[in-house]
Amino acid sequence: MGYPGHPPNDPAVDTPPPVMLPQPTRRRLRACHACDLVVALPALRPNERADCPRCGHRLARRHRLPVQRGLALAIAALIGLLLAVAFPFVSFQTRGVGNHIVLTDSAKSLIGFGEPLVALSVLLTVVVLPAVYLLSIIWLNTSLLRAKPLRGSRTIARATERMTPWMMADVFVVGALVSLIKIAGLAQIGVGPGFWCFCAFAILLLKTSQSIDADWLWFALAGEPRAPAGTRVGEAAAVQALTGCSVCGLINSLKGAQPTCRRCGERLHGRHPHSLQRTSALLIVAAILYVPANVYPIMTTTTFGVSEPSTIIGGVVYFVHHGDLPIALIIFTASVLVPISKVLALGWLSLSVRRRLPRDRRARLRLYHVVELVGRWSMLDVFVVAILVALLQAGALLSITPGPAALAFAGVVIISMLAAMSFDPRLIWDGAQGRRARGEG
Repeated sequence: MGYPGHPPNDPAVDTPPPVMLPQPTRRRLRACHACDLVVALPALRPNERADCPRCGHRLARRHRLPVQRGLALAIAALIGLLLAVAFPFVSFQTRGVGNHIVLTDSAKSLIGFGEPLVALSVLLTVVVLPAVYLLSIIWLNTSLLRAKPLRGSRTIARATERMTPWMMADVFVVGALVSLIKIAGLAQIGVGPGFWCFCAFAILLLKTSQSIDADWLWFALAGEPRAPAGTRVGEAAAVQALTGCSVCGLINSLKGAQPTCRRCGERLHGRHPHSLQRTSALLIVAAILYVPANVYPIMTTTTFGVSEPSTIIGGVVYFVHHGDLPIALIIFTASVLVPISKVLALGWLSLSVRRRLPRDRRARLRLYHVVELVGRWSMLDVFVVAILVALLQAGALLSITPGPAALAFAGVVIISMLAAMSFDPRLIWDGAQGRRARGEG
């Protein structure tokens, strides 16, 4: 398929998007996903990026040879994951008794102890979703190497956008390191080739996700339709009855019963439906689950026939007593400070929107981005439990079983992430232009 300035029979590999043309052409206009300002994207060269002039949110970033780069990284990451699953991950030995596990044993053991939901969350975030994501990126980049896109490319491109927040291979690596440090004084630890392959996979997966420029990808897949007639740069899209597609970024009109994006087919909304109500409801559920997650034991350790339950705070105290202050700080931050801070921060943001506070919009937006960024790291304790439960199974000599807090804490993390996704940061900026015109802020 051909696009403006592109030969009709050649693949759209490394073809830059069209340069900024005069305003009547209505090309390369975007509505910022963070503040809703309509801006015109400039022509970008490799390693350049465009940020929103009002809130600083990144609009697009170009890479050199994006197809080849993304394809190579995705293939290498997928190979790393396959090797990590195939080879031994970690092992331990004490008093002539030992055990070794592969990566997927962390989920299988949880199922054996009656925690299928926790096992599912571990398996999905560490293995399944990353594998599906990498296969999707390989499919899309292979599609771009052809003159005609492969079937389903647009649907796959829409799905990859939703997978990214839920891939937690990097968090799992840190959880594995914490687990090894925790049992280093109890047994002799061995690190298998699967562990090193998984570390390489986690790095390559991160590089793969960072190499994707959704703006360029959608231009290469489906061209660049013009913005609706009369679109004005420098004003909010909502006041013009417009919105930027949350998936491909194209500006669309909101007129019609059920508007959908003209380029990718995504359902369009001026703002997330019932954003504040959904966010508040999810925050209440997360706050309720936070209580049993910290009161009940997250795991029980049996050593020489003596069982000792441990809460999240108990794990922090354990590392402090053993002189591992950096590990104690990591666990305290990820498992105690971050979850409650997310609930409080999102609660404050929702309250500030309801009260229509006119000032400190950029500060509130930065707070929201921080909440989005750090929320997934709270899964650290869940991964620690999953690894220890799978590895340490030597009967009364040395064993660990999951506690009731594991499910509650996994629920806190997942529900608080959903709450952050439900909150629409554009609500922070609604009415900003009207107030500036009246001299109110």
